[in-house]
Amino acid sequence: MTRAEGTRTPGRPASASRDDVLKAAITMFLAGKRIDVNAIAAQLGVGRASIYRWFGSRDGLLGAAIAGQLERMVGAADRRSRSSGGQRLNEVLDHTIHWLVEDDSLRTYFDNESTAALRLITRSDGVVHQAAVAIVEQLIERAQEQGYLPPIERNTLAYALVRLWEAFLYNDAVAGFRGDVERLQQVQAALLRA
Repeated sequence: MTRAEGTRTPGRPASASRDDVLKAAITMFLAGKRIDVNAIAAQLGVGRASIYRWFGSRDGLLGAAIAGQLERMVGAADRRSRSSGGQRLNEVLDHTIHWLVEDDSLRTYFDNESTAALRLITRSDGVVHQAAVAIVEQLIERAQEQGYLPPIERNTLAYALVRLWEAFLYNDAVAGFRGDVERLQQVQAALLRA
């Protein structure tokens, strides 16, 4: 008996990809659950060794998930803005700040793992901090193309803005999620001169 074209031979399903693992981690994070590498590996039928090879550690996977969410937040804020140049830059960053403060999954993460969360998000060599700086730098670059003149070098400005977010939003996270949005927006606007 021959197999019909297009049917699979029985056996082990194809292994999950790096993107599948990242999507599962994001889903877990958004549900307010602790990222569990063993659970993701079992759910997707992929070895833990593959996950660690792709992400380095649980923190690496969690950092990639948070960085991905930040990128989506900024993208959504950018699509909502109808301004251009420096005004658009300021609006997108303001919307992103509000979403970061209002994000229940991020708040739950800080409530459950405050010290580890602060370290993961603010480490200069960490995936979250580096992704945030790169995202903000891209926004500044596009604003420049639309006529915005940044007061300092683009990469320094991006770094300073991300450090402001970290200081105002997360600095006191060990004692509770801070979220000092109004003062952050004032300092941000002054720094952008937008």
